[in-house]
Amino acid sequence: MINIALPKGRLGEKVYKLLSDIGYKCDEYSKDSRKLIFSDKKGEVSYFWVKPSDVAVYVELGAADIGVAGKDILDEYCPDVYELADLKMGRCSMCVAALEDFKDDLSSPLRVATKFVHTAEKYYNEMGRDIELIKLNGSIELAPVLGISDVIVDIVETGTTLKENNLKVIGRISDISARLIANKSSYKFKNGGVLSICEELRKAVENCD
Repeated sequence: MINIALPKGRLGEKVYKLLSDIGYKCDEYSKDSRKLIFSDKKGEVSYFWVKPSDVAVYVELGAADIGVAGKDILDEYCPDVYELADLKMGRCSMCVAALEDFKDDLSSPLRVATKFVHTAEKYYNEMGRDIELIKLNGSIELAPVLGISDVIVDIVETGTTLKENNLKVIGRISDISARLIANKSSYKFKNGGVLSICEELRKAVENCD
């Protein structure tokens, strides 16, 4: 049996539909159910639903053989897993944003508000820019508006929230999308099953483009 960790929410639902369409349907699954674990009658796959940021943890620790996690999570936490495929879903960008009238004062550390601390630190280290990190968990856009940071590092999808708060993108760090990941031991000992799902998912994604 292949154990699959999917993120709760729209992304997980889209991935499950793809898996269902390529032959890994689970008859007992219902998106209206409060159950978190579902297994198919043939005993080929088992699904469980977790918080998106926790998928990589379940895969790394071996509770799941494979899972779907955002590239933002993989870049931020660097889990010890194999990244097998880009599922081309949940596309967005990791960006630096600031107020419309922002001007960088190179004489002092740049105050950066973000929940992606490692990502921001790596980005600015590569630039050689001194920064002061401010860890926030939500409503990151408020930080420069209220004057507690100079810039933010966050995920940008449409840019609407930025515009509505008088912010603009001033730097693009990376492109983000959902990735299929695998536990390293599972990749070795369940190689046939893992690779079969991976290849079929890749073909399904290509056909959706």
